[in-house]
Amino acid sequence: MNYIEIMKSRAVLEPIMDQLEDITPETREKMTAAGFAKSNLEIENVKGTNLINVIGRGRTPEEAQMISANVVDNFLKVMTDVNQNSQSYMVKFLNERIDNTKKESDEAASKLESFSREHKVYLPDEQAKAMVERETIYDKALGEFLVKQQAAGAQIEAASSELGKQNANLSTFNIADSTVVVELREKIAEQEVEIIKLEQKYTEEHPELISAREQLRSLKISLSREVADAVAGGTASMNPTQAALVQAQAQAQVDMAVANASEIAVRAQMAEADSDMAQLSEDALEYLKLKRDAEIKNEVYIALVKQSEQSKIEATMESMDIQVIDKANLPIKKCAPNRRLITLGGMSIGILICLIYGFWMYRKEGY
Repeated sequence: MNYIEIMKSRAVLEPIMDQLEDITPETREKMTAAGFAKSNLEIENVKGTNLINVIGRGRTPEEAQMISANVVDNFLKVMTDVNQNSQSYMVKFLNERIDNTKKESDEAASKLESFSREHKVYLPDEQAKAMVERETIYDKALGEFLVKQQAAGAQIEAASSELGKQNANLSTFNIADSTVVVELREKIAEQEVEIIKLEQKYTEEHPELISAREQLRSLKISLSREVADAVAGGTASMNPTQAALVQAQAQAQVDMAVANASEIAVRAQMAEADSDMAQLSEDALEYLKLKRDAEIKNEVYIALVKQSEQSKIEATMESMDIQVIDKANLPIKKCAPNRRLITLGGMSIGILICLIYGFWMYRKEGY
C-alpha cells in the first residue's frame, strides 16, 4: 500500500502531467497530482500477492501507454534516489568514524607497545590470565554496544538529512524518554548483563543461556512494537516516505538509548571485576588495561569497516527488490466512451419519447 501511495505522489505524476499534449498552460496549472491519479490511473494490488497492476487512461492509446509506463519508471527512480541518498550519507558518516576509530586503535596499540618495552611487561602471570579470560566476554559485549551506538548515530543522521531534503515540517519524537520505553530499556540492559554472566559459566548450548537469549529477543521485539505504535500515532498525516524515515529515526534513537544503558550496566560489572585485580602488581594491572583498551578499539574499527561495506552493497543494489514484470502495452480498444451502449440508450430514450408523444396526441384528438 505504501508503494501504491508513492505512485500517486507529485514526484511521480508531475513529470507525466508535463508531457501531456494539447494541454493549455491554464489547464496544466489547475491540474493536481491527486486529480490526475483519480481520473487517469487505476492502481491495484493483485490479491494475495506482492504484485501491483498499473492501468493508465488517456485520450489516445499511445497516451494511455505513456502514462502507465512512466508511472512505473518514475516510481523506480524515486525509490532509487531515496535509498541511494540515505545509504550514501550513512557510508560517508561511517567512513569519517572509521578514520577516527583507526587513529584511536593505533594510538592504543602504540601505548601498549611503549609501556611493554619501558616496564618489560610482556605477558601477565597465570592469575592475571585467568582474570583476563573472565573479562573477555565483558570486552566483547562492550565493543558490540559501542558499534550499535555508532550505527544508530549514522542511521539518525541519515534519516534526519533525508527529512531535511524533503523540507518536512515534522515534530520531534522523544520516544526514547517515554515511561514504557525506559522500563523496557532497563530490562534489556539487565538481561544483557545476565547473559554475560551466564556466558562465563556455561557453553552456548546450555538451556539457561538459550532461555536468557530468548527472553532478550522477546524484550527487543516488544520495544520495537512500542516504538512503531508511538510513531504511527504521530505520522498519520505524513506521506509514506516521510513516515518511514521518521520510523527509522525514532527506532535508531531508541536503539542508541538501549546501547547506552547496556554499556553503562556492563561497565559497572567491569568495575567490579577490576576491583578483583587489585592484588596484581601495578605494572601488570596497567599492562592489562592498556591491552584491553587496544583490543576494544580494534574490534570497534573492524566492525565499522564491515558495516560500511554492507552499506555500500545496499547502495549499489538501487532498489533491486522492485522489478517490472510486464511492461505497459498499447491498448487495442477503448474503455470509454462505450458507443454501443450510448447508441442503445439513445434509441431506447427516442422510442420512449415517441410513444409518450403519440399517446398524448391520441388523447388530445379524442377530446
